[in-house]
Amino acid sequence: MKLKDLFIILILVANSCSLEYKKESNLTDTAIAKIFEDYYEFKSRINPIEATKGGNYEYNDNIANYISDDYQNDLIKEYKNFLNRLNEIDETSLSAADKLSMEVMKWDCMIKLEGLQNPIVVVTSPMYNLPSFELTPLTQIQSLHLYVAQLASGGSVHPFNSTKDYEDWLKRVDDYIIFLDTCISMMREGISKQIVLPSVLINKTIIQLEEFITKDINEHLFYRPIISMPKEINSKDRERLEIEYQEMIRNKVRPKYIELKKFLVEVYLPNSRTTTGFLDIPYGKETYDYLIKLHTTTNMTADQIHELGKEEVNRILLEMEDAKNKIGFKGDIKEFFEFIRTSPEQMPFTEPQEVIDNFNQIKEKINAKFDDVFDLRPKADFIVKRTEVFREASAAAEYVPGTKDASRPGIFYVPIPEILKYNKFSDEALFLHEATPGHHYQLSLQQENKDLPKFLHPESMGVFVEGWALYAESLGKELGLYDDPIQYFGMLSMEMHRAIRLVVDTGMHSKGWTREEAIQYSLDNEAASEESIISEIERYMATPGQALSYKIGQIKIRELRTKAEIQLDEKFDIREFHNQILNSGSLPLVLLEKKIEDWIKTQM
Repeated sequence: MKLKDLFIILILVANSCSLEYKKESNLTDTAIAKIFEDYYEFKSRINPIEATKGGNYEYNDNIANYISDDYQNDLIKEYKNFLNRLNEIDETSLSAADKLSMEVMKWDCMIKLEGLQNPIVVVTSPMYNLPSFELTPLTQIQSLHLYVAQLASGGSVHPFNSTKDYEDWLKRVDDYIIFLDTCISMMREGISKQIVLPSVLINKTIIQLEEFITKDINEHLFYRPIISMPKEINSKDRERLEIEYQEMIRNKVRPKYIELKKFLVEVYLPNSRTTTGFLDIPYGKETYDYLIKLHTTTNMTADQIHELGKEEVNRILLEMEDAKNKIGFKGDIKEFFEFIRTSPEQMPFTEPQEVIDNFNQIKEKINAKFDDVFDLRPKADFIVKRTEVFREASAAAEYVPGTKDASRPGIFYVPIPEILKYNKFSDEALFLHEATPGHHYQLSLQQENKDLPKFLHPESMGVFVEGWALYAESLGKELGLYDDPIQYFGMLSMEMHRAIRLVVDTGMHSKGWTREEAIQYSLDNEAASEESIISEIERYMATPGQALSYKIGQIKIRELRTKAEIQLDEKFDIREFHNQILNSGSLPLVLLEKKIEDWIKTQM
């Protein structure tokens, strides 16, 4: 055989192998794309409110009864099915991006499956995709009854633009009534198993129900969409919907809230507990260990987190002492906390709109320096809005994303329960956290990123989302803020607040701390008001482990930035580092760390 002929044969064989590889690769790419698409549809089906929030209106006429046995059995079956499908994929033929997305999906399936099979069943709630407990589904914060009221007002993610939107909401209310029936049933079961909430939390929940029982129909929160009905809806539909919404309030919502309040007051409250943490209920320790893994995406123990928290508290106290001295205050740090809490200069507002205006001024200030630190801007905008009156006494500031197509802006909610007591000393850090470059920036880029599978567009991993937002607070000086030393101290106070969480959350749920001990520890180490500290401690009582995610995530992102700065030196580009952190969606920390370490190697 001539050398030329042999060469031609080798080329043909190589091309054949290449075609086979491409064919195999394309099959794998198609298979993983189909799994990702199916998972997105599954996630939309099981959490219709989350689907609405993301601009998928297919499920706008229902609310998932996520504490029901049928719902949970469906989840168990589907998570196992998706894991089996993923295990059939040849990972070696995937792109790096698809492999990373696949790892995120595996993590999500496995951690959710573990929660569903926990003795105290943990299931994802429609309330911002946070975990809830089957036997204690109603609390004074981050609870579906609060979210539904938010939606019912017409100012949140459920649209009220067409006749169908209004009709969809009536169907959602029907589902919600079924959910409340299930709540009562599950809480009765919780009483029989001694898995109940602390009485202090139940008392707060009872107070929240009152407005929905006593308000006249025309002033009722659930009637507001009728008052603000678009002119495009014709008179015949308008009249019909007015009657149907009145009947919905009169015959469904109000009677069910009366029944729920009666149950909570007469049955549940007498059987609630006076203890504080999860340590005091059956399977509480095991469940808290699971919640740590769920919320931090690490294998850290409660003891390790508790000690880390104390170390961070001590470190930040030293920085606070230095900041206090630069401000020129002569007393000790506790006296300075009290000065900050009560300073008239930090409580200058007399109208809620002044608070909103102040945040909008911060927005303008950041915009001037934004391109020095970031090179991407989302299409979506956001508005600053006062938290609804019925929930603001127990609410913290929060961000709700807009739609994926940017047609509805995100909302930065600010509670202003008492305007004359509103303290602005940490407003710059708060804006950085909730708006830009915190939650609004990160979540908007995430859901607008067409290179990501759609199941990665929603909020997802709290340790990533909250860790990023807390890291964003540290960027104030780079973004033209913190000229006022009080505002810089406010940033330290916000970081201290998250460090304290590591101590008090683990203290209450793994070490037997009382509510009062946790409140006192906070008062001793931060400048927040006693009222806000009490509200926060009671939040941690209701949502064990969730508050750990902020500091654990921030520490990891800060650690990765420092590593990149040291190893890349002059090659380090802060804007590209931020792109790398954000362009793969919300990641478990172990996957984020591997991704950034691989990126650093490519830049050296």
